[in-house]
Amino acid sequence: MFANIALINELFRGFYIQRWNDRIRPMDLIEMDKHAHKMVIAYIISRYEEDCGSKIDWHEIIKGGIFELLRRIVISDIKSPIYSRIRENPSVFSQLNKYVFNELESKIENEIFKGELQKYLFEDSLSENLTRQILEAAHIYASFWEFQIIKQANPNSYQNTRIETELLNKLDKYKHLKGIFRLVNQYSIYNFVDLIGQLRFQIRWAQTPRIPRTSVLGHSLLVACISYLFAREINACSKRLYNDFFGGLFHDLPEAVTRDIISPVKRSSEQLETLLKEIENELADEQIYPLLENEWANEIRYFTNNEFTNKIINKDGEIISGISIEDINNNYNQDYHNPYDGEIIKAADELAAYLEAYHSIIAGIKSKELNRAKQTIKDKYISKTLSTLKINILYESFPETI
Repeated sequence: MFANIALINELFRGFYIQRWNDRIRPMDLIEMDKHAHKMVIAYIISRYEEDCGSKIDWHEIIKGGIFELLRRIVISDIKSPIYSRIRENPSVFSQLNKYVFNELESKIENEIFKGELQKYLFEDSLSENLTRQILEAAHIYASFWEFQIIKQANPNSYQNTRIETELLNKLDKYKHLKGIFRLVNQYSIYNFVDLIGQLRFQIRWAQTPRIPRTSVLGHSLLVACISYLFAREINACSKRLYNDFFGGLFHDLPEAVTRDIISPVKRSSEQLETLLKEIENELADEQIYPLLENEWANEIRYFTNNEFTNKIINKDGEIISGISIEDINNNYNQDYHNPYDGEIIKAADELAAYLEAYHSIIAGIKSKELNRAKQTIKDKYISKTLSTLKINILYESFPETI
């Protein structure tokens, strides 16, 4: 399987890793959140490059983002300046990557995915192909965005000028990328990235004590990663992999303007749920989509409107909803159909919620709400499959909590 309990739990460890933990911080800065922000920025840079005529290998962008997150989770104790020095020494960097691969090898069941990780770590590790440039530039800009918070919280630090200069010098190397140029010069897309960053401040399960606390943005990346692994499992075509990953990444985007409304409140009545969805769409149209290029806004609407519904786009450009995953597998699993697996993203979203409850419970922070949520989700999926995707096997793999 592409998705298995060991790999998914390894991804979840990204929520435990603190960034900038030698500085005063007004909020926790978490590795998972930073990588979620990075992948949104990578999407933006890639779309600009695509609009300029460049060929973007989106599958490599997605895999590179996931593999880099896994590498950073394994080497979490190495500070970024030290890591940069290590990268400059090919021999030492190779040894570090061997350690990373050895740590991850047993956690990845699928041999194809394992081989792709190995290739990412050991082949062309310091190359300057476009995929690597986009991911590196996105990584640096996400760090630069974080540093603006750190600088405000540590106004008298003598290191501020040096750190900011180093980050700006690194960004300057990528100013030939239109997206970085527009971000550094604060075009409207800068405001979109800042708005996305606010999803790092919004904590899920806000009224329920948990360990670790997870943000809406970090949760969205976990959903994107799981959705991608599920899509690989059913041999999804390239566009479908793209849609399922970025659909997962953007599925909670409207919460940037509505905040996270907990599910029991949303579902307290059908009328309220419908009204909240209408308000979400109105606010997104007013405050989010004007910050984006028009074609991108239409694509992200495709992701966020009825985000848990399977759909395709027909030859006339019309969205056809309510298709089963099996039907997509058999009849629409080609790029030109633009297939989107809302049910897979929903399953990934609920698995991510299950993980949030499960890990808090095994850490000793438990409540009726967490126990009920964990059991409800497990009961829903323990005997469920989505076409050939056997989600029940994952739930059977989790040891029972006390």
